Amino acid sequence: MSLVYLNNRGVRSVTAFGSLNTGSMVFIKKLTASSSATLDFVDGTSDVVLDDTYKEYIFTLNNLHPGTDAANLTFQGNAAGGSGFNETLTTTYFRARHKEDDDDGAVGYEPDYDLAQSANHQTLSYGTGSDNDQGCSGILYLFNPSSTTFVKHFICNVTNCGRNDHARSENAAGYFNTTSAIDEIQFKFHTGNIDAGDICLYGIL
Repeated sequence: MSLVYLNNRGVRSVTAFGSLNTGSMVFIKKLTASSSATLDFVDGTSDVVLDDTYKEYIFTLNNLHPGTDAANLTFQGNAAGGSGFNETLTTTYFRARHKEDDDDGAVGYEPDYDLAQSANHQTLSYGTGSDNDQGCSGILYLFNPSSTTFVKHFICNVTNCGRNDHARSENAAGYFNTTSAIDEIQFKFHTGNIDAGDICLYGIL
């Protein structure tokens, strides 16, 4: 049953609500870093689901702490049956920053961290600090990775405490330029290990 209105007076006048599927998050898998080179989500391995069960997946990045100062958090994928985490990506990247002492702040497009038909890992967070109180957190959305018709879009926003005590809001988006299903996702810092933190995977009904 659809929404029923009285005299077009809006939601306050609704007399009945139908059965609305607004979507819900279903927890799938949590990977916890402990001086880990990578955190890899592989469909069908260790209870990971990354297939056509869901059309949207969310990764939550929780207090990822690099073992090496000024490390960039990155990600890549594998097509079904592929290896090497080297799929072709076209992306865009911009960020805003503000320093603790109020000495520096800016917003800008960052061409050094976008990709144009590249098999490199995509940067999600730049220059994350390795002090005990530093690190990065965020969320990455991956849309319909099991499609064999369309490219695979993603959007990511990360908040980062950088090596020079900047607060950074970092935004990456783009697509895997393949019509093959993507069923493996890897996260890593571009240098050193992931010292601590966790990443959780959810499916959206």
